[in-house]
Amino acid sequence: MRRVVVLGSTGSVGTQTLDVLERLNQRDGADERFQVVGLGAGHWSPALEAQVQHWSPSFTAVADPVESGDRANTQLLRGPTALDDLIEATSPDLVVLATPGLAGLTACLVALRAGKTVAIANKETLVSAGALVTRTASDHGGTILPIDSEHCAIWQCLRGEDIATVTALVLTSSGGAFRDTPIEDLADATPEQALKHPTWSMGPKITVDSATLMNKGLEIIEASWLFGCPAEKVQLALHRQSIVHAMVVFCDGSVKAQLAVPDMRLPITAALVHPAHVDVDLPQLDIPHLGALTFEPVDEHRYPAVPLARSAAASGGLYPAVLNAANEVAVERFLHREVRFTEIVPLVAATLDRYQESGEDVADLFAADAWARETCRELVATATYGRGGAN
Repeated sequence: MRRVVVLGSTGSVGTQTLDVLERLNQRDGADERFQVVGLGAGHWSPALEAQVQHWSPSFTAVADPVESGDRANTQLLRGPTALDDLIEATSPDLVVLATPGLAGLTACLVALRAGKTVAIANKETLVSAGALVTRTASDHGGTILPIDSEHCAIWQCLRGEDIATVTALVLTSSGGAFRDTPIEDLADATPEQALKHPTWSMGPKITVDSATLMNKGLEIIEASWLFGCPAEKVQLALHRQSIVHAMVVFCDGSVKAQLAVPDMRLPITAALVHPAHVDVDLPQLDIPHLGALTFEPVDEHRYPAVPLARSAAASGGLYPAVLNAANEVAVERFLHREVRFTEIVPLVAATLDRYQESGEDVADLFAADAWARETCRELVATATYGRGGAN
């Protein structure tokens, strides 16, 4: 019986993780079962209550300190350290980190210091704190597994391979909602239009990131930490079908690619049952009827978030954390119709231009994150940033 904690259990990845765990436990003749010993979320909700009733975890954690008393079927942990306390109270074999932003960072570090396996679904943890997270795992025998579909694909392609023989990691992108929209029309793009992703069904923030391609900029930084390679070795390709999730190019010219239907439950399953392959009755590719698969270069004029992210990666230190935090605020302001779609990236760039601090520990990281958010909000309020443009 593997003991699992799901942080961010009520979000998109969290609910899909629980669906996969249900499927794994229902398999006939399964060699290994999974016990959900802990659930974590931002606050108590009907969705969380339903999960608690179904899984009966020993502990449930909510960041909201207002919640009081124990709930049926679980012991409730509350407050800003609740997720950390959840890891210590349950001593799980596997932690699925699906919380938004940096909400689960310290819990991730607690798990890695205890030598646990952490399956990371959010980009922010490795983008903002890649050095800290990977060093903690290395120092304490913890294991990091990627759930993000592209990084899971690279991870699978690299099994049994020597990273020193790799010349490039190639992340694919659908191009988002505006991949065919004339650049001159992007200034008038609405949140509703940005949220119509051509392939994936995701939350609002990541869907907007897919439209600006900031998600790929963040994934470049994430991949460099996960696989120990410089960011300049991580390439992008526009792939409209979202079937090839990533490729690895080797020094002899050979290329490995990972293909699958665009379903987040597949990389989730790969992380949960690593290193096995298990059939949990999910959609599979019909290769003979797949049709054409196309690849195109990414136009960095249309998608300036990509070179901006590469610049932050090259600057190192806490610049990627500032990039991430400013982007969260800029996307939020776009969704609230306070800025145009084409102002998201200029806002992030202007925030980065103002940053001059440094540091390495958790306190420094959270200080940079808070500074970036405050600065970006100030830029929105005063309109002191480059406005308009291609994006």
